Amino acid sequence: MKILVPVKRVLDYNVKARVKADGTGMDLANVKMAMNPFDEIAVEEAVRLKEAGIATEVIAVSCGAAVCSETLRAAMAIGADRGILVDCGELSDAELQPLAVAKLLKALCDTEAPQLVICGKQAIDDDANQTGQMLAALMGWPQATFASKLSVDGNLVTVTREIDGGLETLEMTLPAVVTTDLRLNEPRYATLPNIMKAKKKPLDSVKPTDLRVDVAPRLAILKVAEPPRRSAGVLVPDVATLVDKLKNEAKVI
Repeated sequence: MKILVPVKRVLDYNVKARVKADGTGMDLANVKMAMNPFDEIAVEEAVRLKEAGIATEVIAVSCGAAVCSETLRAAMAIGADRGILVDCGELSDAELQPLAVAKLLKALCDTEAPQLVICGKQAIDDDANQTGQMLAALMGWPQATFASKLSVDGNLVTVTREIDGGLETLEMTLPAVVTTDLRLNEPRYATLPNIMKAKKKPLDSVKPTDLRVDVAPRLAILKVAEPPRRSAGVLVPDVATLVDKLKNEAKVI
């Protein structure tokens, strides 16, 4: 079984995000970038399936600028067998929108014919949570989102997913699309020998025109702004004063 895992290069989750002074987007100059944490979980799950003898090959895919090859190398250091970079040139992450990425992935799925696609449920930069669902719709495949447990038995995939009411278990037939939640697994650290091996693994590069996909943005971002700062808290001497402020100032009771 072949597994395809899309990975995205995003601002490292330990770095405080800053908005550009002109409000056109996020300031990514001279900041640390890393693989999207949900995608890292997806790579780990795919590698575990390969180690269990269920999968035969894990392919990591990234769409974006040429620098995204670093993210693919990181995925290969975790255990992916090879990488495919869809080089979108100077198109920014904000301009490369979920529908365009889903169409690029569909074109690659048509070429590579994977039996399972494992995506992170969302990217931490735009939190769109759309690409996996759109890909399943374009392919006409069953999907299971927010997976906290995944098992494959022959042609059947069983997924336990997190919903508002608790947990839900779904059973699907392959081929299928699964998106991962945080509790699915804990990604391993890439060891130095594996990082060195990743440099020798094959990494192919294609362009959207090669896949016959138009990646022009369909949505326009009008403005990006930081959330308003919260006002400082107030210490009150007793419960009576607290109740008075809640009633007369905050007017919540």
